[in-house]
Amino acid sequence: MFTQIDHVNIVVNDLNSMTAFYRDALGFEVTKEVTISGEWVESVVGLEGVVAEVVYLAPPSGPRVELIRYVSPEGHCPPDLGRSNTRGLRHIAFQVEEIDAAVARLKSVAVRLLSEVQRVPNSQVTYSGGVCKQLVYFHDPEGNLLELCEYKAKP
Repeated sequence: MFTQIDHVNIVVNDLNSMTAFYRDALGFEVTKEVTISGEWVESVVGLEGVVAEVVYLAPPSGPRVELIRYVSPEGHCPPDLGRSNTRGLRHIAFQVEEIDAAVARLKSVAVRLLSEVQRVPNSQVTYSGGVCKQLVYFHDPEGNLLELCEYKAKP
């Protein structure tokens, strides 16, 4: 029935700064900018009086990211949004080919990582093909939790 993940939607407060972050810090390409409103979207999201600005961003591969700012009705930010153990959808993981280079790029634009790059111990999780996984968590400008990960052959 399902074929793939189409997109990830992030509701934001500051559309300009969030667009700049995903475009400039993560290297996504802005593919479309629109304003949506009307009965169709009100029906879909279950809200009345919807007016929203949307920016579509595409990575080199995989699902796109949609940043949406509700002009009306105004939303709110849940407590503990950026904490790893908060229930609900918690983070988006972006796979990279060179995690050290990607981390250096993030640090060059003052992104604070939650830790240094960590290697997943084979004693806890194994991956097919004898590869190992390295990863690191960080936040976007509005506190959404993100992950960079790299899979490569064991040294």
